[in-house]
Amino acid sequence: MKAKKSFGQHFLTQEPIAERLATSLKTEGCDVIVEVGPGRGILTKFLLRQLLPVVAVELDRDLIPFLQREFASTSLKIVQGDILRVRFDEIIPPDAAFVIAGNFPYNISSQIVFLGLQHRHRVPFMAGMFQKEMADRICSPPGSKAFGVISVLVQAYYTPSLLYLVKPGSFSPPPKVQSAVISLTRYRTEIEGVPFNVLRQVVKMAFSQRRKKLRNTLMPLIPEETLKELGVSDLRPEQLSVNQFITLAKWVVDLPATHEEE
Repeated sequence: MKAKKSFGQHFLTQEPIAERLATSLKTEGCDVIVEVGPGRGILTKFLLRQLLPVVAVELDRDLIPFLQREFASTSLKIVQGDILRVRFDEIIPPDAAFVIAGNFPYNISSQIVFLGLQHRHRVPFMAGMFQKEMADRICSPPGSKAFGVISVLVQAYYTPSLLYLVKPGSFSPPPKVQSAVISLTRYRTEIEGVPFNVLRQVVKMAFSQRRKKLRNTLMPLIPEETLKELGVSDLRPEQLSVNQFITLAKWVVDLPATHEEE
């Protein structure tokens, strides 16, 4: 069964790599494992050993009969659909906590991470295969050239860990890039006084022109005087810590109240 370029498919062929990914999962307090893009099922069989129900979401209709045959004698639930469009309450019990795992299609890997963020109240842990460049962006600390929007938003709620690198030859067909498996462990679901959408707005605006200083990019949201008071006016976005972005977002949240008092 050939991989389809339109689906961004690169089937993992090395079982030890799949097993290592499966055993990295932290499933305590979780009810279900949701696998994204099971493909030929090399990871799926190891996920089924983790003693939790596994729901595999596969977009490619042609793979469904193969998966049904391969896992006919198991408890695997197979869902044909787009992981970015499925309604989780329709495929897993409502309010169930779930792990997201998989050999993620690289063309939607960042969207899968944001999907996890969107459902962070129910997703204590994520682990998956990424293009190394994306893995670096998610895990990078402040001050790095790779530090950006996804770094800040993920690290505001999850602790990322780069677990191991994977060579192109471990896939069929081999991708043209190096790959990496990373995990994301949730350490909070909310930030007091800061809605996620406000934090996202501030971070995206700050990085919209990442070479410019914040006094230029954030002026529509935050007065320069305030940026000076916070000590960030002359900084570029990658120089800020996650907590400094949170402080800026808190200021934006409090802005209407400040104006009302005046």
